Amino acid sequence: MKNYLLVISLFFASWMQAQSFQDFINYASGISDPGAQQTVVDSFMNALAEAPLLEFDTLAHFLYQGSAGQVQVAGDFNGWSPGPDPLTKIGTTNLWYRTKIFESNARLDYKLVLNGSNWILDPLNPHTVSGGFGPNSELAMPAYVQPWEIIAQPGIPHGTIETFTFSSTQLNGDYQVQVYLPPSYATHPTRFYPAIYVQDGQEYLSLGSAKNILDNLIDAGSISELVGIFIRPNNRDEEYAGSKRNQYRAFIVEELTPYIESHYRTIAEPHARAAIGTSYGANISAQIAAHHPDIFGKAGLHSPAFQPNNYETNTLLLQGGLKPIQWASVWGTYEGSVFQNMAIIQPGLEALGYEFYGNYYPEGHSWGLWRATLDEILIELFPPGLVSTSERTPADPIRISPNPALRSQTLSVSITGQPAEVEALLLDLQGQEVKRWKKSGEAFQLVIPENIPQGMYFLKLHSPKNNYTPLPILIF
Repeated sequence: MKNYLLVISLFFASWMQAQSFQDFINYASGISDPGAQQTVVDSFMNALAEAPLLEFDTLAHFLYQGSAGQVQVAGDFNGWSPGPDPLTKIGTTNLWYRTKIFESNARLDYKLVLNGSNWILDPLNPHTVSGGFGPNSELAMPAYVQPWEIIAQPGIPHGTIETFTFSSTQLNGDYQVQVYLPPSYATHPTRFYPAIYVQDGQEYLSLGSAKNILDNLIDAGSISELVGIFIRPNNRDEEYAGSKRNQYRAFIVEELTPYIESHYRTIAEPHARAAIGTSYGANISAQIAAHHPDIFGKAGLHSPAFQPNNYETNTLLLQGGLKPIQWASVWGTYEGSVFQNMAIIQPGLEALGYEFYGNYYPEGHSWGLWRATLDEILIELFPPGLVSTSERTPADPIRISPNPALRSQTLSVSITGQPAEVEALLLDLQGQEVKRWKKSGEAFQLVIPENIPQGMYFLKLHSPKNNYTPLPILIF
């Protein structure tokens, strides 16, 4: 019996290379003996490396082997509704199948559904993609190219992540913020960097591999070094598309952005700031830019869901006139209303005269799409050469030599046309805050802290409308 099964297995291993799956179905269905039919199915499955079985570049055969009263497949391709795609059982065997046609470069998430309610990963498929609701099985058609940039590369310079909690008065809540600092940030204290403000920031980092992408693109010279501000929402639906959307927009523009620019070396110009997000996060990112082009001159939109509030964002963008905003967006053809709406948005914005980069792929509303295309958005919005004041150190820094007889030294500052209030920060070479002052008027004095370690520092001045070039201070 063992020799008989071995012969069958070898036969099907070679047979599978020469015949189509439909030929196998016809062959197995024509066997009248249930035991022999099952033996043929088992041999076929033993020779199968993994599922779905792909043929002719565009055919995908979903397979399930096991006991079940009903098997269905649900995924990006059918709106995650198992009803349209039941699997068919071959004769009296325990092998179920469903054949579908996809584009040769399609990449789609899916799950199998047993007996109408048990949603499972495909046990025959080792490839998964994590999403907001857990992992899904991944179908990648033959022409799909897996993204290299999401993989951590140990041999290149890496940025760092800082995490803090920010209290918003606009939203009356605390928000987790993670800040990506590029590789040169600590060693080049006179450089100022463009910045991305990313909604669903924790998922862009955990599911979208954003840190690896930034590290790899910067190392490859594909983008400018930049600072990434990744914001975790508290109630994303309300904050991005519902009753709190205006307060959230004010939180980003009026609270978080000034804080970031007073604590980190980011370029305080709209051309150097982008709001980025997925789905509803793209909705609020578009609104941030459209309402505040003087603050955010760029927007990166992954699969923008503009339908809330009767397509409020459509009206804002298409009827708001031409503004100094650069747009970059990627979406999927298997996204239903998103795909249909972007067929309106892209030509509409281009007709207004906007610079709009748009691209779409045969994929669904998934982190598999977003993590693989974040590079496109970043490359479009932040090409090399945007880092500001690189190595711009004044030849003669202010020198402060403390007098041992004095407890501290005073630095006089004068700014012509200075607004009512200015914030001054003394930063060390790593950009960390040593001392903060709030002053008003065109002239004021800053008392340098006593017992400050010797070395180079930078004085950064910030007002509601201006950031000034940091002033180097040598204390010895």
